[in-house]
Amino acid sequence: MSVETGTPDDMLGRHPETAYFWGRVVGDGDLTDDCVTVRAGDETAARRLASVAGAETVDHRILDREYAHNSAITRTEDEYTVQVFGDLAERAGASLGLPVDGQPGGYRLDVFEGQSRQLLRGLFEGCGTVCFKSDAGAVGLSFVHEDRRLLERVRSLLAAAPVDAPTDEPAEASSGYWFGVDDDAVPDLGPWLYEGSEASGLFAPSRRRKLRQSLDRAGESR
Repeated sequence: MSVETGTPDDMLGRHPETAYFWGRVVGDGDLTDDCVTVRAGDETAARRLASVAGAETVDHRILDREYAHNSAITRTEDEYTVQVFGDLAERAGASLGLPVDGQPGGYRLDVFEGQSRQLLRGLFEGCGTVCFKSDAGAVGLSFVHEDRRLLERVRSLLAAAPVDAPTDEPAEASSGYWFGVDDDAVPDLGPWLYEGSEASGLFAPSRRRKLRQSLDRAGESR
């Protein structure tokens, strides 16, 4: 897929594009009765999401966002928003078990069996964090979300991945809940998440770059 590629025939079908798109929506988006909203931190990713969904516009704002693990710390960030109006949100809520208007979600993401890499990549870019731990010379990779049930679903997806990725139990965070992937597993998990992404275009350049740079720093410190 590229930015020029059109919308998949079935936005709820089993495709790499839809797996990535709904992973991003679940990670950092929301659904109302007649609108699917998904947010991205860079314009390239937002344009790719819009291309998948057939959205015509991308909204850009500059916001003060709280740090995922500590709401007392804020930073200025670009936020790009893609919205899809119509009955897609209602159909996604029914088919995929996604929460609509704040109602509980069942997260029936097994429909994307076979596209777990793209789904997890979307989830990672939507609600994941990555950092270089200078004291340990390691890369930290975690997931943060207000819905603990979603995090449990992400943990099950990681457990089923073809790379070994042990995780912690979800713990409370200022913005909801979070869990981390074992530091020793990140050097294998990170490259696996982005394998094939260059050809498909299904990735956020800023997030992939930060992960790769962090892994390079960790390798140099050993």
